[in-house]
Amino acid sequence: MFDALTRQPDDPLLALIGLYRKDERPGKVDLGVGVYRDETGHTPIFRAVKAAEKRLLETQDSKAYVGPEGDLVFIDHLWTLVGGDTVDRSHIAGVQTPGGSGALRLAADLIHQMGGKRIWIGLPSWPNHASIFKTAGLEAAGYPFFDVPTQTVLFDNMITALQGASAGDAVLLHAGCHNPTGGVITEAQWMELAAVIAERGLLPLVDLAYQGFGRGLDEDVAGLRHLIGVVPEALVAVSCSKSFGLYRERAGAIFAVTTSSSSADTVRSNLAGLARTSYSMPPDHGAAIVRLILSDADLQRDWKEELETMRLRITNIRRALAEGLRDRWQALGAVASQEGMFSLLPLTEADVMRLRNEHGIYMPGSGRINIAGLKTAEVESVIAKFRNL
Repeated sequence: MFDALTRQPDDPLLALIGLYRKDERPGKVDLGVGVYRDETGHTPIFRAVKAAEKRLLETQDSKAYVGPEGDLVFIDHLWTLVGGDTVDRSHIAGVQTPGGSGALRLAADLIHQMGGKRIWIGLPSWPNHASIFKTAGLEAAGYPFFDVPTQTVLFDNMITALQGASAGDAVLLHAGCHNPTGGVITEAQWMELAAVIAERGLLPLVDLAYQGFGRGLDEDVAGLRHLIGVVPEALVAVSCSKSFGLYRERAGAIFAVTTSSSSADTVRSNLAGLARTSYSMPPDHGAAIVRLILSDADLQRDWKEELETMRLRITNIRRALAEGLRDRWQALGAVASQEGMFSLLPLTEADVMRLRNEHGIYMPGSGRINIAGLKTAEVESVIAKFRNL
């Protein structure tokens, strides 16, 4: 029966990783893979994570399943970090998932199970998002979000598009540090957006993968908290990969904001049922680490300090790139005020290939660069090569 299958195209990012590894040139630069790197080019393990793992090693007494809902203490602490006290805690249904992508897939399955047919996605978008929703049986419609040549968020166009959406449609939003553009929605814009979503009867699905990488832990969820305080229902997909450096541990969660405790219980049972038929039980190790960090004042303090150091480093690299590239592309001065790990540069595919072939600078053909992957010592060299395009 395998003969009935056709060869699927390789994931472009995975192919890029392979090409980078095979390149033997000294000074090659990886601007593609979405992981944070320090000044040595290494993706570090947080000090607090190491301490929590040591504690787990010494005290954990079982490897039994945690159940489809996952670690409930992890869920409770993570929601406090994300949602604060904006919504009555009894109105929140949370289920642990295998990373942020697992949370998005579970959300997509829930939307489909509720009878939802369409989700609106901001363009340009992370390519995997549309695939997740389409595979779950949803139509993926696009709304304009970001103009690459001018490096501006197309907020008015976004609002116009969503005003044409139908009641019951879902809309995917990024809480902050937009992937792949780095574009920023202001506080006033979040207020207008929340009002439109509530008025049109849309269901927001908020993707939160970079809390603490933009302006700070609370600042990066201010718009999200305003939104869930205005709309009656919402879904929030959370990843711990970046904020805790737990990429390979696949720790995440999907939260539903509902109107009552009974509604939350119903939603939770459906999420758990969908999880049971998809991957059965979530992995425990990463969630247990996050639970320990958020449960211990000293570990939490150390984690916040290290995360803030990473945030400031990314911010400084952004400023240096913006200053260095402004003469080549005037609009790239905006890179300094964008947030998070990524920016989307106005490069052609030919530009990207030239950078790769002539200089060993690797990035996707879209021109998305992972600013958090740059060493400070590489910035001037990279700027020079970009300016010579």
